[in-house]
Amino acid sequence: MTGPRETALAHRLDKLDTIAAVLPMERRDELAELLTDQDIETLRHLVNEGMGANTLRALASDMAYLQAWSLAATGRSLPWPAPEALLLKFVAHHLWDAEKRLADPEHGMPATIEDKLRHQGFLRKTGPHAPDTVRRRLATWSTLTKWRGLGGSFASPALRSAIRLAVRATPRPRTRKSVKAVTGDILSKLIGTCRTDNLRDVRDKAILMVAFASGGRRRSEIAGLRTEQLQVEEPIQIDGAPPLLSLSIHLGRTKTSGAENDEVVYLTGRPVEALSAWIEAARIEKGSIFRAVDRWGNVSRRPLDPKAINDIVKHRVELAGLDPAEFSAHGLRSGYLTEAANRGIPLPEAMEQSRHRSVQQASQYYNHAQRRSGRAARLIE
Repeated sequence: MTGPRETALAHRLDKLDTIAAVLPMERRDELAELLTDQDIETLRHLVNEGMGANTLRALASDMAYLQAWSLAATGRSLPWPAPEALLLKFVAHHLWDAEKRLADPEHGMPATIEDKLRHQGFLRKTGPHAPDTVRRRLATWSTLTKWRGLGGSFASPALRSAIRLAVRATPRPRTRKSVKAVTGDILSKLIGTCRTDNLRDVRDKAILMVAFASGGRRRSEIAGLRTEQLQVEEPIQIDGAPPLLSLSIHLGRTKTSGAENDEVVYLTGRPVEALSAWIEAARIEKGSIFRAVDRWGNVSRRPLDPKAINDIVKHRVELAGLDPAEFSAHGLRSGYLTEAANRGIPLPEAMEQSRHRSVQQASQYYNHAQRRSGRAARLIE
């Protein structure tokens, strides 16, 4: 016999299914367990209002984490509004001094809470959290509180002081998202591991080539790519050679574009062939392009999660005999600009394809490539 709790859970699962396209649905059951009815109604409202898919995924992820932490730390769901003491507890559990932890095991997040969150898959690394992550989750918490028409203690002097002091006590060296860039030579090695007609090889080859050639697209943009975003363009005519297939990708609103902008990038030649091969092999007629393939070769109806793009890159890196710890999906983005610099492509032209808005950020890759091979670095040869 179905009880009230099971009925409520089934109801939340049905509601989550209506917004499956924009949420991390590999954790669908877990989200239904953790989030309240009001949380899910909030997400559905934002989907209907047209909030960007990436923002929604981040919001849903933060909501699930906050609820999981509250249940582990207090035995109850998040209270609305949250008392100042609970906010301070959140900071103390996530920003702490690693050296002090060695002398005082009770410092920071208690081991029992840490074990629960790790078992649920919410904690993957040891040590204090990144300050930016803590600030973002607090900002999400504050926003959710305001959406409920409530006030809160998020701007209290005590909380601000606690964050400031905790950040000082938890120095974290800034690291690059990908230690090494996936430049042209590395990309060739990764593509070389996709040598069969196996569906996963065909898919992964298309992912690598499309992500790189389209300007180093973010993993969320590749995972969320849909057939309606593709438009066939006139072939590119080349003297003395067959014309090259051309395709435009309409990205719509991206992380760096304005709300009304439709960002467009182009694919030419082999990446178009690789993408077409995957679409044909997987028999994709509409909807999401890059999907999971199970052990029996069945293609899922749902899109890959953005994290899966990172996993695919690391898997191909390992197959190529390289160190997966040195590469990530972001390496395709940094690699595109680095390769463009190595080939002497002007920065503005490369930025048109990568869609970087900040010249300062994009030029970092150029400066590195040019300084490494420039005359100033070769005064003694």
